[in-house]
Amino acid sequence: MKNIYVGNLSFSTTEQTVRSLFEPFGTVGRVSIVSDRDTGQPRGLAFVEMANDAEAAKAMAALNGEDVDGKTVAVNEARPKKAGGGPRPNNRDRFSRDLPPRPDNRQILT
Repeated sequence: MKNIYVGNLSFSTTEQTVRSLFEPFGTVGRVSIVSDRDTGQPRGLAFVEMANDAEAAKAMAALNGEDVDGKTVAVNEARPKKAGGGPRPNNRDRFSRDLPPRPDNRQILT
């Protein structure tokens, strides 16, 4: 089983469109388009599972750099997800206004 990353997809690209790209090369298992957790909007990337490694290699070589729905897609083998991630400590995000004040490092010249 080979997991394939498909990046730089148009936000209007559907699972059926991605499936139809890969089916000429062999049996396609699962197709999943990644969407934003908060808004539900597509993030412009997908993962495709193909049962046969040789068929997957042919598909990656043929489809990488192709134009799909007006965008040039990047197709390669998916890398395992890194450990970590998740929410920031104390539920703070980088735009939070609840951050503690910064210390004043200015020197007073007399």
